[in-house]
Amino acid sequence: MQTSTTQVVDSIEQYDDVVSWINDTLIFSDDIDDLNTAHLIKLDQQITQLLTTLDIASEDSSSQLEHIIDGVSRGIPRLAYDLHFMKDGALTLQHNISDVLHKARGTVPPTTDAVLKQLHDLDLIKNRMESAREVLREAESWSTLELEVTSLIAEKNYAKAAERLSEASKSMVVFQNTPEYDPRRNLMVNLQNQLEASLSSALVSAINAQDLANCKEYFAIFSVIQREPEFRNYYYAARRSGVVTLWQSAQLIDCDEPPSKGDASQVVRQTFTEFLSKFYNTLFSVVNVERTPICSIFPDPHTTLSSFIASTLSSLQPTYPQRLSALSSKKNGNVLTDLISALRLTEDFTVVVDKVMEKVKFATSGPMPRRPSNAEKPSHVRRRSSRMSISWRPGQSRSGSGPNGGPIQQALSQTAEVMEWKQELFQPFLDFQIDYGSLEKRFLEHSLADITDNDSREGVEEVDRPRLLRERAVDIFGLAEGSMGRCNAFTHGYGAVGLVWALDNFFKSFMELWTTELQTMVTQTGSSSRTPVGSEDMAGMDYTAHDWSNIQLCLHLLSSARTVSERLTGFEMKLRSYLSQVATQFSMARDDPINFSISPAQGETQLLEQSTLNSAELQTLLETVGGDHVHSRPGQLHQPPEPLLVNARRSLSLFAQACQAALQRTILSPLRQHLSSYSSLSLWSAAGDPKSKSATNENELKVPTFSLPPSETMQKVADGLLNLPRLFEVYADDDALSFSLGTLPHLDYDMLKGLTEQTVPETPTVSGSGSHMRRASVSFNPKPTIVDPEAISSAWLLSLGHTFMEFVVQDVLPTISSLSASGAAQLASDLEYLTNIVRALNVEHEALEKWRLYSEMDEEDMEARLKEKEKTDSVLVDVARLRGLS
Repeated sequence: MQTSTTQVVDSIEQYDDVVSWINDTLIFSDDIDDLNTAHLIKLDQQITQLLTTLDIASEDSSSQLEHIIDGVSRGIPRLAYDLHFMKDGALTLQHNISDVLHKARGTVPPTTDAVLKQLHDLDLIKNRMESAREVLREAESWSTLELEVTSLIAEKNYAKAAERLSEASKSMVVFQNTPEYDPRRNLMVNLQNQLEASLSSALVSAINAQDLANCKEYFAIFSVIQREPEFRNYYYAARRSGVVTLWQSAQLIDCDEPPSKGDASQVVRQTFTEFLSKFYNTLFSVVNVERTPICSIFPDPHTTLSSFIASTLSSLQPTYPQRLSALSSKKNGNVLTDLISALRLTEDFTVVVDKVMEKVKFATSGPMPRRPSNAEKPSHVRRRSSRMSISWRPGQSRSGSGPNGGPIQQALSQTAEVMEWKQELFQPFLDFQIDYGSLEKRFLEHSLADITDNDSREGVEEVDRPRLLRERAVDIFGLAEGSMGRCNAFTHGYGAVGLVWALDNFFKSFMELWTTELQTMVTQTGSSSRTPVGSEDMAGMDYTAHDWSNIQLCLHLLSSARTVSERLTGFEMKLRSYLSQVATQFSMARDDPINFSISPAQGETQLLEQSTLNSAELQTLLETVGGDHVHSRPGQLHQPPEPLLVNARRSLSLFAQACQAALQRTILSPLRQHLSSYSSLSLWSAAGDPKSKSATNENELKVPTFSLPPSETMQKVADGLLNLPRLFEVYADDDALSFSLGTLPHLDYDMLKGLTEQTVPETPTVSGSGSHMRRASVSFNPKPTIVDPEAISSAWLLSLGHTFMEFVVQDVLPTISSLSASGAAQLASDLEYLTNIVRALNVEHEALEKWRLYSEMDEEDMEARLKEKEKTDSVLVDVARLRGLS
């Protein structure tokens, strides 16, 4: 086809942009088969000629523009003079006009003025009579409107009837603000209802028969009588009936009540996820089929198809949220996996439907029609989900141009209309996504309960509990590692706060369970019959077989706790890595939302953005994880990040502390047994004063007195204390003793720092006794620091010494009923001996030293001390009471 240059120019002027012209010229021509290389060469020559002409015209325009600019530059200096001249001329003209008007009024005779007024009145009367005539014509038309429309409906001339109603509707404005407005409006509505009722059966038949020509004609009729939304309702209801029936008739195992016995054999029951897959397949088939007829019938097929899907989803009974709630109540702890499966099916359905929507958009692409004003919009277009809102991101502009808000606002409005069906799909999941943390914790605890169902609680002694703890640690960390995938699949990272909370409390519950069970595994040794057993190396240690078993059990539990600690550290590193990936993904989606999306469906992303999941706490968590990767420079000490699972670490530390306390209780059990009858010894009330020697006369030889020897019980206790270092020599190579040294009872930070070469971090205080504070947790470093075994033994011996001294001064000495002078001297001797023994263990105990000092004090000095002190310490009061001085 030969095309002249003029024709090429004319064709270009019909397009707003060159790209559309090139596409239509090269691809969408009427005779694609006739395009050949010669035609393209000819077209290229013409374009080259046009470009040359354009260059020449551009140069000519530039030259003329320069001449114009020169002329304007030369004329600007005279502009002020010309304006002043014009102002003077205008003032002169105004004065002359005033003179003329004054003279004209004087020249017109009174009779002429009266005639002009009469002509003006006649013209006003004429205009009003014409208006009255128009009103009478409209009234005459309205008087026959009902008869004409009903006749046309009876003749099935629906198009003519619709046109007549449209004309009458335009004249309604004439009767506005008059008493006749409401009756005529009611008549109009009644006639429209009659026309709609007459058309409804034929319309439904045409829709079911897929008669596109009649459907299109009926749509035009409904549009003329301003009943377009009703037509859409008829169409949607007819086309979605099969899908709605499928949803209503489904019998679900995990959502609905079981059928009656009579119907059980006739009903095929399935799970919710199995049914949901079939339901989405059916709905997609309907949507794919409707793509062609909707493009033929409706002027806005893209929006119409979206509204069709949204109306189908909103008409389901029971509703989608009701089905999910029933699923949650039936499955209880295991519902999370089903919700994730359902959400994944929903996302997959959204992806395939988006492709159909894209095909519809391309099928209807072309010159953009004029967007109707708000008054011209059909009411269905302005139907908007109450949940829908557009989330503005930083950097996006809110400004627009034009009376209707500009192209940006129009694009956003169209997006909201199309996104409505996605809102209907994902809104039911939102409440469960917000509650993800609780769902995840329920899932973890339910899964752990399934794992531990086979654990026998009856034969505790027959089961290797430390090994079982390590095995269960493998199970719980395996479950916990899957939680990151579930968080990403169900909330796409927005549930990170709930994830950390669920994991923290899950580990905490697990360790608290083992801390409670520790009380049943390790029993206090308070039996009256004790048969010591042991090897030759352990001779002199009064430990029974049960004691040795408890010592081994506590050590193995501490070793298992160390294993759990190492696993917890490794898991926290994985958790930080996942949270860092979420933070990176959010940052990329925020900077480039087109190429990087958080979820496959845009509607789901917007719901998550606007939910309470997108909280300041989430932003703080992600920023904290991102801030942990501090730019470390060579030579700088690496500062360990703040722990994420604080409660888990604390509960593990408390479990280690319980193991240490049980181990110390077992180690000290022989010493406690020796002191069980110490307070009731008869020597405390023995008569006589060992410090004075009775003499019959002054000439008798005075024998000097020496310190009393310790009692037999105290000697046994001292022997037991001196044997403690031998016990730790046996377990010197056991790494369990070095774990969590900071939680050893009655061992404060300064003591531990002085014994070990490692840096022990400050930890929260959970309890205190005297001047020695217990630490609640210790730092779990990925690479544990190696501590000298001698320092470990010293720390344990120091802790054991203080623990035993606390037992002596709090539980043993105050229970002595009374002290005679001889008994007080014996007690002072015992305590001095005990003080010397514990000093060998580096133990200095202030309360024990007070008991010794007050026991050997003279009665006069003690009475004076009691009078001097306004606030006497408790040890002085106790000793004075025993000695009968208070």
